[in-house]
Amino acid sequence: MKTSFFHLAVTVKNLAKFEAFYAKHFGFRRARVISLGDDAELVFLKNDHDFYFEVFPPEENRPCPMAEADGPHYPGLRHIAFTVDDIEAKMEEMGTDAVVTLGPLHFDDVIPGWKTVWLKDPEGNIIEITQGYKDQGDLL
Repeated sequence: MKTSFFHLAVTVKNLAKFEAFYAKHFGFRRARVISLGDDAELVFLKNDHDFYFEVFPPEENRPCPMAEADGPHYPGLRHIAFTVDDIEAKMEEMGTDAVVTLGPLHFDDVIPGWKTVWLKDPEGNIIEITQGYKDQGDLL
């Protein structure tokens, strides 16, 4: 039986800012909206590569501060990543929305041409933007 990735679920304080950021910079659009009652919505955002965010409204306050740099180093989700052809061009395109938390760092000693930068989205989630990654089989 085939299994494929479906979505990453996130809980956000400001759906409008989150949605606008990912629509503008990563091509996401609404795929479905489900009413949860009391003016609350569950929203599925999808990009052209069939990657979905399932976006929930918050039901409680965050118990700890958001992580910085490349994300938290304790067990759990560290960051999400997008690949681009040119990090500098993407950051220039993003303008002031590109809030850098770490990098850009070069990993040429591992993979020639591999470079990464980490940013915050409007909710404080860490995003990695990377260029030049290659699977190990591609290197042999």
